[in-house]
Amino acid sequence: MTLASFASRVVEWQQREGRSGLPWQQSADPYRVWLSEIMLQQTQVATVLRYYPRFLARFPDVQSLAEAPIDEVLGLWSGLGYYSRARSLHRCAQVVCAVYGGRFPTCAAELERLPGIGRSTAAAIASFCFHEPVSILDGNVRRLLTRHLGFDADLSKARNVDALWQRAQMLVPIEEPTSMPRYTQGLMDLGAMICTPRRPRCAACPLAGDCRAYASGEPERLPMRRLALARQSRQLWLLWLERPDGATLLQRRPARGIWGGLHCLPAFDSLDALRDAVHRGWGLTGAGQTESPRVHRLTHLDLTLQPVRWCLDPPGAPQFLDGADWYLPAQWERLGLPAPIRVWLQDSARSRSVDLAMPHERRPAAAIP
Repeated sequence: MTLASFASRVVEWQQREGRSGLPWQQSADPYRVWLSEIMLQQTQVATVLRYYPRFLARFPDVQSLAEAPIDEVLGLWSGLGYYSRARSLHRCAQVVCAVYGGRFPTCAAELERLPGIGRSTAAAIASFCFHEPVSILDGNVRRLLTRHLGFDADLSKARNVDALWQRAQMLVPIEEPTSMPRYTQGLMDLGAMICTPRRPRCAACPLAGDCRAYASGEPERLPMRRLALARQSRQLWLLWLERPDGATLLQRRPARGIWGGLHCLPAFDSLDALRDAVHRGWGLTGAGQTESPRVHRLTHLDLTLQPVRWCLDPPGAPQFLDGADWYLPAQWERLGLPAPIRVWLQDSARSRSVDLAMPHERRPAAAIP
């Protein structure tokens, strides 16, 4: 029996078994599709489901996002990680409003020129919203297509990725543009639900009949990527200064690097550097109170965070820490804070509330010699 075309099998399977209840699937509004695509980059769907409605409630359209302070955008993004995506999201909204009158371009090539929108994201928006016959090629779809096609070239090389893009485009149902949203969603769903990195469910795949990786008996061998990034380790010493009124000293981090542009406890590469800054800035002596460290895992980095805590009542913001100021707990919600820092501060604020409610059981504050 002759197999139906690749595209028709993807479309039919998606209609029958694919995902259809995700909130961003209920609209062809390019703003909402774009927002979901940016959030879903290197983020689990379950996580995005918590953030997407809250973000839309505050920024229901591209104009409201463009006009918002970046700190508020970063605050709502806190916990999603990869904060450069949030900064690019904000810049992109401003460009769409300033250059395109608040309306997204309608073709992938033009969308790709916007800040933070890569080739696959541009194709997804153009496909879902404007039925343009262009293929996506995110991580899940790369895995699906390399296995189906038996494409064993090394994807750490740009020329091989370009070759896979060409093969992907050849599979697009150009004669049926109205099927593009379902076809694109089908590729995403098959990659996420069936053609998984480990233990793919080949028996349930509508493409198994002519899948070369399945026929080889080793589907997990693909995709091929010979360049592997080694995990690294790094330690940051965090200066945790509190005032008696509950305000905490926070410093905006540089735009590039870990937690770029977010507010954070002032960070140092060594305990000596932290102590030197405190002693020079306030003339304090002593070691401060060392809190329990936490390990925060980033994509290729294990980051050990070690806070050192003082409670003091200084006259104002320190001059020796650029971009640092005091922030009360009521202000934290609207600040872009790294997720582990936000958790630490919130836990501390809850403990402080309990201490104030029961002064006879209040814990002693960290002393300053």
